[in-house]
Amino acid sequence: MRNLSSRELRQLYLDFFRSKGHAVIPSASLIPENDPTVLFTTAGMHPLVPYLMGQKHPAGNRLTDVQKCVRTGDIDEVGDTSHCTFFEMLGNWSLGDYFKKESIAWSWEFLTDEKWLGIPKDKLSFTCFEGDADAPRDTISHDRWVEMGVDPSHIVYLPKKHNWWGPAGLTGPCGPDTEIFYDTGRPACGPDCKAGCDCGKYLEIWNNVWRACSIPTHSPESSSSSASSATILIRKATPR
Repeated sequence: MRNLSSRELRQLYLDFFRSKGHAVIPSASLIPENDPTVLFTTAGMHPLVPYLMGQKHPAGNRLTDVQKCVRTGDIDEVGDTSHCTFFEMLGNWSLGDYFKKESIAWSWEFLTDEKWLGIPKDKLSFTCFEGDADAPRDTISHDRWVEMGVDPSHIVYLPKKHNWWGPAGLTGPCGPDTEIFYDTGRPACGPDCKAGCDCGKYLEIWNNVWRACSIPTHSPESSSSSASSATILIRKATPR
């Protein structure tokens, strides 16, 4: 696994998705222009809402960026190993172009390939949406991870509380997601400890969101918080 500074991590991410045909766009303001329901930009998708809803983006239909964000919804948890009030969201966006197959493959490649981050594959676990009245069980994501070489025992189905993103405000794009977790090496909190557990053993480092609700086309977002990624790449999380 590579040792990177936060600056190197950001640049590597943008370089990777540029190589996949994505246009690099700048971070927008922390004050949202297109969403009056929130005070600050709390997620990478905020500045892109009009384009997720169908408007054409001048840079094309494959985008990547490093978006500055402020989030206060989990402010009581700020100060632990993974929560920050201010952070940067590394994001890649498909505006009606590719979907789950490519998004998952590229997430896997960037995280595990020695050319990029080189994270040991056996240190990663995954969660998928288990399904409910709003959307079906996400077997497509599950099966795609298996195709990438993931051991099925490292994949867990979880409910909407864990594997559903958005909307960021009162309305807007939302949908199920699949999340990637890094095993920090800490002891399991119990026999049911698995990816998605909040005991600290598993650190979420990536999130592929399938925004199929409230939008006219399938528009996946794949994102990683530079703060959580830096935790394992710079500090090298170790057992307590």
